[in-house]
Amino acid sequence: LQTRMQSLQPDPKAQYRSVYEALKKIVLTEGIWRPLRGINVTMLGAGPAHAMYFACYEKMKKSLSDALQHGGNSHLANGIAGSVATLLHDAVMNPAEVVKQRMQMFNSPYKSVLACVRTVHTTEGFGAFYRSYTTQLTMNVPFQAIHFITYEFMQEQINPHRDYNPRSHIISGAVAGAVAAAATTPLDVCKTLLNTQENVALSSVNITGHLSGMMNAFKTVYQLGGIAGYFRGVQARVIYQMPSTAIAWSVYEFFKYFLTKHKLERRT
Repeated sequence: LQTRMQSLQPDPKAQYRSVYEALKKIVLTEGIWRPLRGINVTMLGAGPAHAMYFACYEKMKKSLSDALQHGGNSHLANGIAGSVATLLHDAVMNPAEVVKQRMQMFNSPYKSVLACVRTVHTTEGFGAFYRSYTTQLTMNVPFQAIHFITYEFMQEQINPHRDYNPRSHIISGAVAGAVAAAATTPLDVCKTLLNTQENVALSSVNITGHLSGMMNAFKTVYQLGGIAGYFRGVQARVIYQMPSTAIAWSVYEFFKYFLTKHKLERRT
């Protein structure tokens, strides 16, 4: 839904006023499974990407907190650790995101993930999978910095003793995801344009070939939609991120608690 609603020059058949209308229209006209198109490639990349992401975050957070605040909770350390972890995460997820978004566009010509990968590689080269990588990082570094700082801040407020408390992890994760998602929506719109290379949108502003570079994407979005164009799909983005980050944090905190408890039991 987010990819469709961020389209800058949508097909008349793919114009939506709200998340509910978009979901209803897609299901009725394109089938019940259409909103889940491309989910398999996302799941394939998500496992290794998140493993590196949380491992890097935990290690860097501890090392930087020791250095900056003698083992205390440092918001600066949390932000830096989240930003560095993003470099590893996005290196895996960026190609998966390109394939997913191309398959989710209205009238997408790709029949399968493999067909999409082959066609993009043949027609645009390997670089097409990383065309939006710098934009992705430019978006995700502030996103993850805001995300981790907000999560740790929320934990300080509702779970100051840092006990394993599923409710606090879900609430903190959801709030952190919503705040970070809303703040970085303009960058996400630019990333979507770079990933999908909307032909109708680009030709309407006399751009031939492939659009590349974050600054070019920013200019093009403004030409096509003005200031409001930067916030297309903000509602869908927030709705998507809230459960996503809530689930990610609750699962992470559960395994962290389970493994730590198991380790202590083995020692005793």
